[in-house]
Amino acid sequence: MRALWMAALVLTVLLLALGAAAGEKEDQACLDCHGQAGMKSGGGKNISVDPAKRRASVHGILACRDCHTALREYPHPAKIPRVKCVACHAEQGSDVPNSVHGALGGQACQSCHGDVHELPPGAKTAPGKCAECHAQEVRELQESAHGRAAKSGDPEAPGCASCHGAAHRMVASSAADAPVAKKNLPDTCATCHSHKEFLARHQIPFAHPVEAYRQSVHARAVQSGKNAASCSDCHGSHGIAGGREARAPINHWNVAATCGRCHSAIAKSYLESIHGQAMRAGVRDAPVCTDCHGEHNILSPLEAGSRVNAARVSMDTCARCHSDERLAERYSLAKDRVPSYADSFHGLAMRQGSQTVANCSSCHGVHDIFRSSDPRSTVHPANLAKTCGHCHAGAGEKFAIGPVHVQTGSGPAHPVVQWIRWTYWVLIPLALGFMVAHNGVDLLSKLVRRRPRHEGPQQALRMNFYFRAAHWGVMLSFPTLVLTGFALKYPGKWWAQPLLLWESHVAFRGTLHRLAAVVLVAATLYHCVHLAVNRRDRAFLKAMLPRFRDFTDLVDVFRYNCGRTAEEPKFAKFNYAEKIEYWAFLWGTAVMTFSGLLLWFNSFTLRYFPKWVLDAATAVHFYEALLATFSILLWHFYMVIFDPVVYPMDLAWLHGKVPAEHYRHARPDYYRALAAAGLVREPSGPAEPPAPAEAEPEEVKNPPEQG
Repeated sequence: MRALWMAALVLTVLLLALGAAAGEKEDQACLDCHGQAGMKSGGGKNISVDPAKRRASVHGILACRDCHTALREYPHPAKIPRVKCVACHAEQGSDVPNSVHGALGGQACQSCHGDVHELPPGAKTAPGKCAECHAQEVRELQESAHGRAAKSGDPEAPGCASCHGAAHRMVASSAADAPVAKKNLPDTCATCHSHKEFLARHQIPFAHPVEAYRQSVHARAVQSGKNAASCSDCHGSHGIAGGREARAPINHWNVAATCGRCHSAIAKSYLESIHGQAMRAGVRDAPVCTDCHGEHNILSPLEAGSRVNAARVSMDTCARCHSDERLAERYSLAKDRVPSYADSFHGLAMRQGSQTVANCSSCHGVHDIFRSSDPRSTVHPANLAKTCGHCHAGAGEKFAIGPVHVQTGSGPAHPVVQWIRWTYWVLIPLALGFMVAHNGVDLLSKLVRRRPRHEGPQQALRMNFYFRAAHWGVMLSFPTLVLTGFALKYPGKWWAQPLLLWESHVAFRGTLHRLAAVVLVAATLYHCVHLAVNRRDRAFLKAMLPRFRDFTDLVDVFRYNCGRTAEEPKFAKFNYAEKIEYWAFLWGTAVMTFSGLLLWFNSFTLRYFPKWVLDAATAVHFYEALLATFSILLWHFYMVIFDPVVYPMDLAWLHGKVPAEHYRHARPDYYRALAAAGLVREPSGPAEPPAPAEAEPEEVKNPPEQG
């Protein structure tokens, strides 16, 4: 059996060798004529074949008659059938008739691939073949960023087929299914520009340009069938240049002209503006279209993510330049414009997500921005009343228009606003400094002396239900006001970010802030009404009135805590610390309510009052909020949480009771009055027997159920 296999193998090799020899002999007959250099047909066409190139070509394994099948005699007829490419390349051949090149006829293969006798293995379209028909396009490609990459030997540099598709299947660029059609062009560009490895290898700094474009207003318009900008409209088609090249449509100096192809009226308005004039004068820092609207991910101004959205344009877009200290020094720009806007009522309302409050463009214009000294400017003194009047009817007539950019904490301001600043700059450090010193000394004394906590089974009623209900309203509203208020003032801080998650649909911070304000005012009014209608509880106010004894008690506390006396101070029903907090709370609530209403109903305020009133309300609201917040943290929280006497918490706010022993030790007179009134009880037993009324001081014979 092995002998038979060996014989078959030898026979096969001999047959192949004889066939090759016969083929070479037959081909030599062809090359005797066509192998002569410079041989031409009767029509003058070069019909010579270089034998060496033919043997090295992809078709070197074929004999002449494998393709020229009609040749049967020599010399052969002058006219012979065309090359039979489809015999081997059936798939490509079937694609050609339907492609844009199908109209070239049977010579389409050689037109693009070159001489069939010289075609090397793995060859693509011959480099210069596209130029024979598309000379201008190929010349632009060779001069482009893509063409330079190809000349440098970059194997990933795109050629004609990279964008237009394979030559056999290539369709006209106007066809809906063409790779370079508007709808399909992002996908075509994405084959390279959506791969971060490709971008890294070629040091292209723009990350995800195609993905960003797909989200833009332009891409959505294209996909809906509208004639909007696609990649080639801004970057060019064949002659794509880098952004730094002067001829690039996306070069800084050409951006306005590029956008102006579609937005001609806007481009004209921009070029006349102060920004456009600066750009034309050669100022590299002058903003152009892409600086404000973005580059690829351009959104409608109505979309929350747009850089020119009403809620973002001031602090995100305009602030990029007008908060830049370097630019301010270079071009003598005012440094207070952005922070003063942020401190204003408009800025605070904008931070809460308002889409209607005035922003930079509301007053200064959008594309047609001019210097305030230019008569065309909307903020020129002659035009200011009209500009403000768009929102505030009667501006400049019914009320005066004062300084616009006024900072809460610094900068020029109306004398009243400045007086408010100075007052709080003195009041806040003094008040908070006193609180820190007072509580710090008290805490240190209690820790060093290890003063015992006075606790026992008996409990005294501290707050009845009516007082606790008012306190619950304050507990609910005050922290909410602090969090939302400072989140409005400082939206960029990490602790404010969770509140901003809701801002795309509703002005969450501002709405919650106002609701909390309503709850606080309601709780305060409830407390006032309660005292007005309940005669017994109204005695609370008399006990809360400041007296000279409060001052002496304060001195005695400091003397005791500093070791100047061994006698621990005793207090009446309310001590000086509780009185300070109570009246400060009422005062602060009144101030915050009044200033908050002026800011909330700003149109009413500006209709009947000069603008400095609104500036004053803004300053008062901010500084009073600072004072109230730190007072609660330093003063109230120490008394009800961190004071070792009550730590970890005084729970009177919950059930209204405190240890009776604490009162008996620190407030003996008030303790006896509570016991006499039957307000000292065992946890689950009868009240402590009342003491004889005649033994009690006159002012505590009938105590209210609160203290």
